[in-house]
Amino acid sequence: MTTRPEIGVVELRQYTLHPGRRDELVELFDRELVETQEACGMWVLGQFRDLERPDRFVWLRGFTDMEGRRRALEAFYGGPVWGRHADAANATMAEFDDVYLLAPDGAIEVADSRTPPGAAHGELSVTVYDGRPDLPRGQALAVLVGLDAANTFPALPLRDDGDVTVRVERGPPPAGPVRQSIRAEPTGRSLLR
Repeated sequence: MTTRPEIGVVELRQYTLHPGRRDELVELFDRELVETQEACGMWVLGQFRDLERPDRFVWLRGFTDMEGRRRALEAFYGGPVWGRHADAANATMAEFDDVYLLAPDGAIEVADSRTPPGAAHGELSVTVYDGRPDLPRGQALAVLVGLDAANTFPALPLRDDGDVTVRVERGPPPAGPVRQSIRAEPTGRSLLR
């Protein structure tokens, strides 16, 4: 595992997709939208299928800070790669505005490299807790807390109820004031796995 302490801002993005379109988005995302986002200054940390909701795609991406987020998002969404793939990606999505803005609370542990497309990984839990419960780090690969900051890229909306703690971990999440629990299957190229 590799630790990336330079990440100061993380988005937890949850998309509701049109019925039966998730695999289409996952294939496009893993093939075309990972390294191309990273080339613009952001880092795709993990992308997941929600095992209990077949039309949900969940992913996390990181940035150095809020100004870096603005610059990276402007570069990517104003660039040629998104221009080529926006219609295909957007055609799969019914809703894309379920997004928490977060900050790491400690290191984020990710794999050293992406595995080939189609590789299988074990199940993870992605859990959103109300507030800041005092929970042991345990098997958490990432612990993230709500970040109260102005949206530097308003074209992508953020939730306004972000007083949360998000944990990504192997195995079941610890008990606490759970707002949402996701049984997550990493895609073949997810670094959180």
